[in-house]
Amino acid sequence: MADLLLRAATVVDGTGADRYRADVTVTDGRIAEISRAGKELTGRQVIDADGLVLAPGFIDMHAHSDLRLLLEPDHPSRITQGVTLEVLGQDGLSYAPVDDTTLAALRRQLAGWNGDPADDEFDWNWRTVAQYLDRLDAGAAVNTCYLVPHGTVRMLAMGWDNRPPTGPELARMSELVDRALAEGAVGMSTGLTYTPGMYAGTAELVALCTVVAARGGFHAPHQRSYGAGALEGYAEMVEISRRSGCPLHLTHATMNFGVNEGRAGQFLALVDAALADGVDLTLDSYPYLPGSTTLAALLPSWSTEGGPEATLARLADPAARERIRADVEERGSDGCHGVVTDWDTIQVSGVRHSALSAVVGRKVSELAAEQGRTGTEVFFGLLRADRLGTTILQHVGHEENVRAIMRHPAHTVGSDGLLVGARPHPRAWGTFPRYLARYGRELGVLTLEQAVARMTGRPARRLGLDRRGLIRPGHHADLVLFDPDTVRDTATFDRPRQPAEGIRHVLVNGVPALTDGEPTGDLAGRALRRGTDRKVRAVT
Repeated sequence: MADLLLRAATVVDGTGADRYRADVTVTDGRIAEISRAGKELTGRQVIDADGLVLAPGFIDMHAHSDLRLLLEPDHPSRITQGVTLEVLGQDGLSYAPVDDTTLAALRRQLAGWNGDPADDEFDWNWRTVAQYLDRLDAGAAVNTCYLVPHGTVRMLAMGWDNRPPTGPELARMSELVDRALAEGAVGMSTGLTYTPGMYAGTAELVALCTVVAARGGFHAPHQRSYGAGALEGYAEMVEISRRSGCPLHLTHATMNFGVNEGRAGQFLALVDAALADGVDLTLDSYPYLPGSTTLAALLPSWSTEGGPEATLARLADPAARERIRADVEERGSDGCHGVVTDWDTIQVSGVRHSALSAVVGRKVSELAAEQGRTGTEVFFGLLRADRLGTTILQHVGHEENVRAIMRHPAHTVGSDGLLVGARPHPRAWGTFPRYLARYGRELGVLTLEQAVARMTGRPARRLGLDRRGLIRPGHHADLVLFDPDTVRDTATFDRPRQPAEGIRHVLVNGVPALTDGEPTGDLAGRALRRGTDRKVRAVT
């Protein structure tokens, strides 16, 4: 007798194939049998799945839960969406590998993404990728994969300098990337609008991607521009893949800002040409128009050289402020993707210091009008008062671009969700049910089978997961049961921390993480690591 019987489920198996009705059993954390008709299966526990869809657990290809999973391992934002695996280490910035100096700087820089718990509240006891993965393995609600972050590696090898690496520095970066991959990282991320990653040239990235390719990993870039230079930025990423032989996964693949309205077709033509030329390419996106980042990310790159303290010193210097103002207001800051910043599109979503909480939810243009100042003056004031810890929403997306990109056969799903701040982007709680409800059931942009494949089998193939991402006998029982008629996102920009509706049951490695819509608190997730055979699995 099996441990669990899921009776009369509508199976959408993650391949994109048509749904079918079946009984499915789970034993010892794996799918045991699938009976479409005839054979009667039994289980010690039975879930009546009549009218519910059984799918593989959803895979978030772009998550920023690097600290939140350690601080809040029950992770309700993802479990209530049906997510059973997250890919961490995104945008070239995360917390491993580090030394003491680099970790201190990263804690400051990433406070807006993950918070910065004090030493007496949190044990920062890892330094290597292996040690960080061990911490995740100690207990989390979801499985995780990790990308070695290029910006962090660059800090370790050469600090915050805005210059090409020397030969020994590049050798040091290559060594660090190789070691991280040997310790289980599944690839490398880059953050080319964030410091210090934005200082890297194409040749540096080709050299490091060659190392990644040799270990069977992939490159996941936050490329140089999603605005004025978007197509050129994507073309550079494709060229890096061609020259290095490294598979390419374009993270949060968008065409944003006014200059790119209606231009998704040009981006997808570039993608199709690369695929036709033999480039191993996939991409992910989120189903919303606004983006989200830190307020400090809008600064021009030259002003952030040297790290957070050097940045704050420039913000206190009148001559440096005037140069920044000209970049932001007149020339277009590279931190704002080469476009002039429109303060009416910038909305504060969170602050590090509670004394500033009154500005949360307000647009910079509104604050400027109330205070009788320019938007850039408000920008400077917030950066200094909040010590660079402010997070924002950027209202710069285009619906036709979002729909066109999600239709592409290379598409997968990533939430890009931040979990800190008073009013974070609702994509952290709503991405996956929103694909199923708005873009599937309501608008018909994707069929149910297409949506599920983008969330499961397709990303599992990109990650190289060992027996995950499909409903097959012998596969790990990362599973979600949901009502296809009622599943929907309820998180909004005003109330972003609202759980999805219609997600009924979630299993992670065969253990219930969500039962009848309620999190169980079980922490069965594992840190999945790439092995020498290039398969990604838990370490037993």
